Amino acid sequence: MFGIGMPELIVILVIALIVIGPQKLPDIARSLGKGLAEFKRASDDFQRNMAEEVRNLDEKEKAEKEAQTAAADPMGDPAAEVKAHGDRAAETASRGGDGAKSA
Repeated sequence: MFGIGMPELIVILVIALIVIGPQKLPDIARSLGKGLAEFKRASDDFQRNMAEEVRNLDEKEKAEKEAQTAAADPMGDPAAEVKAHGDRAAETASRGGDGAKSA
């Protein structure tokens, strides 16, 4: 716990008892405990939200990568295959040839 051992903790409690007084010390300790619990709850919530956002970003990147892979694979999409074939035919016709490539 923050590198504080039992002797140091006892010294801190004795000094707090002397400075604050025995009537106020339990109230202050209770308030400090509630504050630390709220801080822990907020930090856990923050960590959970960050992990969820990272997971969402990873899923989004994976989906984009799969979409790019699907777009790059014309055999996987018949419409893309027909369009690619039409483009090749138009290119061949514009060359005015029989489709043979000149060297």
